[in-house]
Amino acid sequence: MTEAERVLAFARPVAGDAVILDTDTYNEIDDQFALAYLFKLKKFDIRAITAAPFYNDNSSSPEDGMVKSYEEILKLFDLLGESAPVYMGSRTYLPDETTPVESPAADAIIENARSMAPGKRLYVAAIGAITNVASAILKAPDIIEKITVVWLGGHAIDWNDTREFNLYQDVAAARVVFGSGVPLVQLPCMGVVSAFTSSKYELEHWYAGKNPLADYLCRNTVEYTDKRSGIPCWTKAIWDVTAIGWMAGEGFMRSRLIPAPIPEYDGHYAIDASRHLICYVDYIERDKLFFDLTEKITGVAPQY
Repeated sequence: MTEAERVLAFARPVAGDAVILDTDTYNEIDDQFALAYLFKLKKFDIRAITAAPFYNDNSSSPEDGMVKSYEEILKLFDLLGESAPVYMGSRTYLPDETTPVESPAADAIIENARSMAPGKRLYVAAIGAITNVASAILKAPDIIEKITVVWLGGHAIDWNDTREFNLYQDVAAARVVFGSGVPLVQLPCMGVVSAFTSSKYELEHWYAGKNPLADYLCRNTVEYTDKRSGIPCWTKAIWDVTAIGWMAGEGFMRSRLIPAPIPEYDGHYAIDASRHLICYVDYIERDKLFFDLTEKITGVAPQY
C-alpha cells in the first residue's frame, strides 16, 4: 500500500459502510455508550460485535472479562431492541508479537475483511485491548489491504507515559498493530479524549427518564463513578464514544497524520520519522459530540 493509498484509507466511513465493534463492554461504563451510539446512528452496516478481554476489579481474569463483556453486549441488545452477530474474543493476551490468539472474534474480523467488495473497506472500531485485531492481522496479513482500524488506546504523544488501560494490558498486540502498516486511526486517551467528559448532574438532567436505555446508561455511570470518585462534584470521561464519533462525522474532532509511534514495553513511545503514517486525533469537539450522542440515545435534542 502506497502512502497515497494509505491516506485515502483514513477517510471516514460513509452511510452503508461495514463496521465491526471490538469492545471490552463490561470494563466500566463507556463502552455501553459507544455501542448504543453506533446502533442509534442508523448509518452503518454493523457486521459484528466482538468481545475483547480485560482484567481489572470487574473481572477475575482476561477471559472472565471477555465473557462478561459478551454478556453485557447481549444485555445492551435487549435495551436497544437491536441485534447483530456477536463473537467471543481472545481468552488471553498475545504471548508474543508473532503468535495470534485463536478466537471466533479474530476469525470474524478476517472473514468480514476478505468479503469486502473491491474498493470497499471494513472499519474495525476497537475500544479495548487490541488483542483480537492483532490476532486477526497475524493470522491473515492480507486483510490490512481491506480494513481501517480505529483504536482508542494509548495516551497523547507528549504525555509522560503510555500506561493507558487498553494499551498496557497487551503491549505486544499494540506493537503488532502499530507496526503492521494497517491504516490506523488512533484516539489517545489522556491529553486528547480525556476532554470528553460528563457529570452526574448533566447525565441525570439529559438522560434520566427518557427511555430504558438512557436510564440504564445514566444509572450505570452514576453508580460506578459515585463509588470511585471520592468527591460529589465529579466529571467522568466517556472515552469510548469518541471512536464512534470519529466515524460519525467530520465536525466532532481534529486529526493529523504522523509517523506511527512504537509502543515500548517500558511504558513510553519510541518515535521514528521514517515509519508509515497513521491518523492521529489531537482534539475533540466535546460539546458537539455530546449533543449528538445525547440526541441519538434519548431521541430528544437538548434544548435551552
